[in-house]
Amino acid sequence: MVKTQIEKRGIRDKKTLQSMLAIPRHKFVSKRYISMAYADRPLPIGEGQTISQPYIVALMTEKLDLKPTDRVLEIGTGSGYQAAVLSKICKDVYTIEIIPSLGKRAKQLLENLGCTNIKKKVADGYYGWEKYAPFDAIIVTAAATHIPPPLIKQLKVGGRMVTPIGGVFQVQRLMFIRKNSDGTLISESICPVRFVPLTGATETQ
Repeated sequence: MVKTQIEKRGIRDKKTLQSMLAIPRHKFVSKRYISMAYADRPLPIGEGQTISQPYIVALMTEKLDLKPTDRVLEIGTGSGYQAAVLSKICKDVYTIEIIPSLGKRAKQLLENLGCTNIKKKVADGYYGWEKYAPFDAIIVTAAATHIPPPLIKQLKVGGRMVTPIGGVFQVQRLMFIRKNSDGTLISESICPVRFVPLTGATETQ
C-alpha cells in the first residue's frame, strides 16, 4: 500500500510513510471489508461514515508538516485510523467524534493498539476542544461549507489546518490553511475530494 499507492503518487514525508507502515489498517475496518483494507479507496465503517482512502490520509498528514513536539486536534475520529497515524508522528492528538457508537469503538481500538498519546471524546467537533487549545495543527475529516470559527480561534499563530470545504452536492476542495499573527488566514487549494458532511452545529449555519 505505502509503496505502490502512496509513495508512487508523490508523498515524500518520511514520518508520514513510516507511520502508515506501522499502523495496521485492517484493524480499523469491519470483517466484511477486510480483504479491501489496503486498497486505495474509502470503506464504510457504519453510521453512514467511511474510513478515508490511504492516499488522502497520507496527503493530509504530510501537508500538516508535523513536528515531534506538536499537539494536533482532529475533528471526526471515525474509525480512529487517522488519529493512530498522527499519534506516531507528534506529541499529542486530541480527537473528537460526534457519533457515540463510533467514538466508543475507536476509543477501545486505539487503546488496544497502545496509542497512549491520544485523548478522545464524543462531542460536536464544530466547537473544537477549548480546554486543550491552542493547537499546532488541526485536521478535519468531514466537509463543511465553511471553516468553523471556534477552530480558527483554537489554532496557534503559525498553526496549520487541513480541511475539506464544500457542500454535499458541491465539488469539495481539500484546503491547507495557515494562521497569521493578526489572526487572518492564508489558504491554498490542494485538490478535489469527496468527504462525508460535517454534522452538528454546522448544519444550522
